[in-house]
Amino acid sequence: MNKPDYYDVLGVDRNAESKEIKKAYRKLALKYHPDRNQGDREAEERFKEAAEAYEVLHDQEKRQIYDQFGHEGLQGTGFNGFHGFEDISKSFSDIFDDFFGMGRRRSQSWTTPGRDLRYDLEIEFAEAATGKEMELNIPRLETCETCNGSGASSGTGPQTCPTCQGMGQVYQTRGFFRLSTTCPECGGQGKVIIDPCPDCHGKGRVEKEKTVSLRIPPGVDTGSRLRLRGEGEAGLQGGPRGDLYVVIHVRPHEFFEREGDHIFCRIPISMVDAVLGAEIEVPTLNGDQILVIPKGTQNGRVLRFKGAGFPNLRGKRQGDQVMEIKVLIPTDLTRGQEELLKEFALLEEEKRKKSWMSKAAEKVKEALA
Repeated sequence: MNKPDYYDVLGVDRNAESKEIKKAYRKLALKYHPDRNQGDREAEERFKEAAEAYEVLHDQEKRQIYDQFGHEGLQGTGFNGFHGFEDISKSFSDIFDDFFGMGRRRSQSWTTPGRDLRYDLEIEFAEAATGKEMELNIPRLETCETCNGSGASSGTGPQTCPTCQGMGQVYQTRGFFRLSTTCPECGGQGKVIIDPCPDCHGKGRVEKEKTVSLRIPPGVDTGSRLRLRGEGEAGLQGGPRGDLYVVIHVRPHEFFEREGDHIFCRIPISMVDAVLGAEIEVPTLNGDQILVIPKGTQNGRVLRFKGAGFPNLRGKRQGDQVMEIKVLIPTDLTRGQEELLKEFALLEEEKRKKSWMSKAAEKVKEALA
């Protein structure tokens, strides 16, 4: 029986590149996979044909011979096709692993990086503005000093895992495929501890509390994250340490609020100060400061102390202290105060009348002119 043309089997042009040939074969291998076509003899035959075609066309030497001399020319190379799925599996273990996600896994490195840690730190409002240097006590996994991190007792060391022979994976044969899973004995490490260290019980690390220094820069806010490199957990078997991430939480202030880099507050003043003007002391993050209230200040007016806010974390710009004026209206006047206000009201009324009459007279003059 004549064999079909290998290019026709894969559905590629005779000038197809290796990448196209591999892609075409992958498509057919998936389509005619025996696990997807149980008991389908035609699918088995198609799969075998595709495997033979790929075996020839992906090999430059065999492909050249085939292009010149056809199937007969290949007989001189010792290639006579495949006779079963086991035969195909042996020849294409690497390509099947690549296609179907069962890649051969080499023994994983015995060293493992340490985990990153998170520490939530609460600070005062003023500390967020001025910055602070402090020390933190961090519970973390440290390299066991007894076994120097090996996990094994004195005089011994990690041994090659007998279950996976150091590969970190165990394989199960299913048809002509090999399914790989993480070795349950060594957890994928490829090595096991036979005689564990009495202090760390074979883990290579013990939990301890360590003191680390932290500098909080001026201008941080709730949610700011500070990274301390190498201050996380110790790695296994000499693996690099993880990092420590300090997440900032700023306590609310009883008087100030933060709006970006600005500090916002409300300043209550008396009606008299609003009318006559005044100089009053108001709190800032750097102590009390004199605020000048202009005469005739209205309720809701905004005054500022330039540069009295938060420093910007990403530049030299400094925020302001923004103050909204709240004019307090007295509610518990004495009789004398009420009389004075009534007198003031009469004077204001007389003032308004004179102003109105003056304006009216001016209009009359303009009309007669």
